[in-house]
Amino acid sequence: MSRAAEDRTLPTGDPGILVGRCWCPERRRGVPVRVVDGTLVELRVRTIAHVLRDPDPAARAVAAIGEPTMRTGLGSALESIGDRSKPHLLSPVDLQPIKAAGVTFVESMLERVIEEATHGDASLAAGARTRILETIGGDVAELRPGSDEALRFRDAMIAAGRWSPYLEVGLGPDAEIFTKASPMSAVGTGMPVGIRSDSDWNNPEPEVVLACASDGRVVGATLGNDVNLRDWEGRSALLLGRAKDNRGSAAIGPFIRLFDRHLGGDFDLDVVRHETVTLDVEGVGDGFTLREDCSMERISRDPEDLASQLFDGHDWPDGVVLYLGTMFAPTQDRPRADGAVVPGDGFTHHVGDRVRISSPHLGTLENVVHPVEDCPRWIDGLADLLGDGSGA
Repeated sequence: MSRAAEDRTLPTGDPGILVGRCWCPERRRGVPVRVVDGTLVELRVRTIAHVLRDPDPAARAVAAIGEPTMRTGLGSALESIGDRSKPHLLSPVDLQPIKAAGVTFVESMLERVIEEATHGDASLAAGARTRILETIGGDVAELRPGSDEALRFRDAMIAAGRWSPYLEVGLGPDAEIFTKASPMSAVGTGMPVGIRSDSDWNNPEPEVVLACASDGRVVGATLGNDVNLRDWEGRSALLLGRAKDNRGSAAIGPFIRLFDRHLGGDFDLDVVRHETVTLDVEGVGDGFTLREDCSMERISRDPEDLASQLFDGHDWPDGVVLYLGTMFAPTQDRPRADGAVVPGDGFTHHVGDRVRISSPHLGTLENVVHPVEDCPRWIDGLADLLGDGSGA
């Protein structure tokens, strides 16, 4: 593993308090680790849940380093991803349910409405985009969900017969929060992400992911790829679960960076609110490249409000992680598999695409697109993590 890849994985500048998980070949399970001077050092806790449910997760992560059973270089852990005979980096979450907030950026809201209007047909997207923008006007970007102005706009759209469930959660008081994936199913950096072979219109969804303690506090953040099948969801909003939850469709990592300003560090939720996220896609064979940047400042709902709604009427005793929604909606026309470029086709993945999602304070999450059927099967569940029940 090149030093450049190792450096790219980590945040720029002071990396702060980074925790994650590393595969331990001897114990046949992932163990919590912290990054210390480029080395993954095992924490004296059984799971990441034990860190997140602590009254002070950052302090717990600092104090949980003693005489570790395992330590390995970050470069080696990146180089060995997928090799169960060697320590290698995993997704940084374990027992946490993986939730997601949708339609939290205006760009995303509009693209969801377009998917619905075209019934998932990418060839109709350009025309639908023009019609919808003409209907709703450009000032919709200034509306805050739940505000009097947003609700008046909602009522006007209903009266005009142009309503959509995506506009409801994009402008109404209640956020869309859904289950993205099961605990233990997320893939980490360097692992394949999966796209269904029967999807012809799909895209990466780069997002900031919050890590929340069991009492509802936001205690850290990481990056995620909320891989999406636009044609599936566009056919019906009720297909959201099938569009969002497939093998390798939830990528999270590379590490959870814990809030540490109270310990003299410089990372907290205010930093997340201003973080810039960059998406890079590199195609294989067709020479396609895509690069976009977006600031979290453009989010329509504050991250703390989304976390609060996540805990409204629900409990998460092992902590929970929450994708905050994507600020990206790639519409750049891409050549089809046969090389033809059809204006208005927009973007969709090709097998072999390398996707990098990065930000200054959270590092880089990097994955390669594979068909779902070719992705490694999810075989390590909660029972494997917790042992055989013998009490040993």
